[in-house]
Amino acid sequence: MEAFRLALRLGATGIESDVWSTADGVLVLDHDGVVRRGLRRRPVHEVMRRELPDHIPDAAELFDLCARAPGGPIPVSLDLKGPGTGAALVDLLRADFPGMLASVWCCHPDLEELTALRSRHADVPLVNSIRLDRLTEGPERRAAVLANAGITGINFHHTDLNGGLVALFHRFGRTVFAWDLQFEPALRSVLRMGVDAVYSDWVDRMTDAYRAELGSPRPPTATA
Repeated sequence: MEAFRLALRLGATGIESDVWSTADGVLVLDHDGVVRRGLRRRPVHEVMRRELPDHIPDAAELFDLCARAPGGPIPVSLDLKGPGTGAALVDLLRADFPGMLASVWCCHPDLEELTALRSRHADVPLVNSIRLDRLTEGPERRAAVLANAGITGINFHHTDLNGGLVALFHRFGRTVFAWDLQFEPALRSVLRMGVDAVYSDWVDRMTDAYRAELGSPRPPTATA
């Protein structure tokens, strides 16, 4: 949680993490999804919430932080990990953080998973996180499929992107995100392509690049 708070103090207009469900159904945030106990490693979905290290926060803690932030709600991008996580996440938002529903971007590489989630929940931003070489049908067909299924956007590694690809997905009304941007030249290049959001571990570099290219950072907006 301290890392999230620091990111917001440094000027980030969104927060990214991975979300998992524990064995007792608590949604938590962790990158690897594996807990070490001595020499044994166990996946988070097999572990009770009380068994996790103290530094792993509940998703609800992040939602509370972002909902209460000045000028909030602050957008949150979450990679859905493990079976049933997406549905559980939306249930949590509806029950306890309804004001965050349009600000939590749910990301997953599997189009079927996203389509199934969209069929049950029409008001949550959904993002297809994928590499360009995994698009067996090609980018234009994928853009059309996303538009027809109501999937909000696509998230590429920044090395997959060019201005024409960004324009293609925008033509279909889809947002385009770019991840793993750690250095200012790459950040500035991708921002000039017109992407809707960037992911970086270096908030100061990210905000400096954004200001140099576009002025004050602004969060992405969900589209139908």
